[in-house]
Amino acid sequence: MAGSSHGHTPAAWTGVTICTIGFIVAGVFMVMDEPLGFWAGMAIVLLSGVVGAAMSAAGLGMPKDARPVHKTAPATREAAPVEG
Repeated sequence: MAGSSHGHTPAAWTGVTICTIGFIVAGVFMVMDEPLGFWAGMAIVLLSGVVGAAMSAAGLGMPKDARPVHKTAPATREAAPVEG
């Protein structure tokens, strides 16, 4: 299953790492009551999405043909009406 799950790429790991750092920075400055530092942390969070997308576009993400296909459960029979 590990081979078919998503997120195991350099683009995903880098994006998540940068996002985590951004949330930590924002959290620390929120506790310190420094709005400028908080918004700097939020800018880092937004930057993580840009970096992840750019790395994915550069070929470091999951190839489109290797993306997992989600299968649905087979349709079940409807229950017969209860006669009372």
